[in-house]
Formats: sequence, C-alpha cells, structure tokens
Amino acid sequence: MATSMLRRHPGQQQPGYSPSAARRTRDRVMTIVLAVVVAIAVAVLVWVLAYVAAQGFKYLSPAFFTHTPPGNPASYGGGYANGIVGSLIIVGIAALISVPVGIAAAVAIIEYGGRLAAAASFITDVLVGVPTIVTGAFIYALWVIHFGFSGLAGSIALALVMLPLVIRATAEMLRLVPVHLREASAALGVSRARTIVSVVLPTASSGIITGVFLAVARAMGETAPLLLTALGDQQFMQVHPTQRMSTLSLQIFTDAISGFQAAQARAWAGALTLIIIVSLFAISARLISRRATITRS
Repeated sequence: MATSMLRRHPGQQQPGYSPSAARRTRDRVMTIVLAVVVAIAVAVLVWVLAYVAAQGFKYLSPAFFTHTPPGNPASYGGGYANGIVGSLIIVGIAALISVPVGIAAAVAIIEYGGRLAAAASFITDVLVGVPTIVTGAFIYALWVIHFGFSGLAGSIALALVMLPLVIRATAEMLRLVPVHLREASAALGVSRARTIVSVVLPTASSGIITGVFLAVARAMGETAPLLLTALGDQQFMQVHPTQRMSTLSLQIFTDAISGFQAAQARAWAGALTLIIIVSLFAISARLISRRATITRS
C-alpha cells in the first residue's frame, strides 16, 4: 500500500521542475544566439562599408563627378560622369515603366481578385525568384537581337527586376488599408474605381512610395542584366536611351576586372559613389515609412 502511494502519475513532473523556468532558459539561450548572429552580420556589413570607403576616398574627387574615364585605362584621373548620368536615365525610365504597371497589378490582385489577379500574383512570385542574368538574357533575345544594344533595352530589363518588388510592396500596403474606409465610400454611392483612386491609394501612398524607393535602390546596383542589354559606353557621355549607355555598375565591373591599377582605383571610387546613392534611396524610404507611421498613430 505504501509502495503504491509513492508511485508517481506518468504525467507528474520531477520535484523542483518548473516549466516556466525551462521556458525562460530556452528564451535566454535563443536571445543570445540571435544577438550573436546579428552582431556577426552587422560586423561584416560595417567591415565591407569601411573598406570600400577607405579605398574609395583615396581616389574620389570633385572631378570624378564631372569627367569621363580617360582614353587610356592605365592612366589615372578621369571620372564616372557618364556612368552616373546613364544610371539615372536608365533607372528613371525603368521606374516609369514598372511603377504604374506594378501599382495597377497590385490593385487588381487585392481589390478585384479573379483569375486574372491570380495569374498576376503567380507571375509576380515567379519573377521574384528569376535570376537577373536570366532577365537580361530574355530581353537580349526579345529586344537586343532585333534593335541592338541600348539604354532603353537596359531600362526594360531593370523594369522587370523592379516590377515584382513594386507589386509586392503595393499589395501589402493595400491590405493594411482599413476595410471600413472602403465600406464608408461605398455607402456614399461612390464606385469601386473611384474609391480606389480617391481613398485606398492615397491612404497607402506613403508605403507605396517607400516600396518604389527600395525597388529603385535595387535596380541601381544591378549589373548582370545590363551586360546583355545596355552593354555600356565607357568613354563618352551618352544621354539618348536608344544608344549604348554606361552605368555606374557597368563601369565598376569593367574597371574592377581590368589589370590596370588606375582603372581599379576608379572602380573603388565608383563603388563608394554607388553605395552613397543607394543609401540615399534607402534612407529616404525609411524616412517616408517613419513619417507614415507617425501620421497613422
């Protein structure tokens, strides 16, 4: 009888065992692991940025932003003015193509639905996973073979790179718009299209702009699709998009793989310039997002 009373129930815990204490221990361990991982990632990022800045500032000067590369790649001096202008033109045209199409596709997916919206959502998921070099090869076969290398071909390739980012960002922002705003507009007899244009899109505009800025920053750093489309013009300033155009990323790639120390020095300065431009877009997106959060609160 005494022996049976001492037997524990199968579900009974050992003396001194506390489920909450075990959970707290696991929580501390995972917190430490995540902190170490984040610290490693931040340290690597800081090291890369510091190294590029240290190398780039050695060769960065006001002339770098106003001059084109010298005719002899082994010569020092010159700059990436043609690459900076080319990047702004090509990415600007890409944004003009991708932003309206991306916003329209997101509106169709979230506000209307149906088979067409499901197909658009599926294509967006596919485009996100497609390597950018494949996008460049697609535009090469579709456009370059028939019309030649040009800045416009590069813009079309970058527009395909930007498109899924714009669609996803816009779709997420549209999902955050309160349903009662749509219902209130419908109760007043406003059509769905007018509600989307006058109520839904303005409410989500800050988030949409943030997504567009991040997509532009992504396109600024792309090189692979431009190798097969824009090709580049290393020596001359070209502003007509129907001609071959150079970009910062193309010039950095070309000079970095050359065997000339002067060209590699320009590549470091170009890399620092590209990081600064991309950082400005990212910071702008962050400020817009923060302002939208403050406004909603």
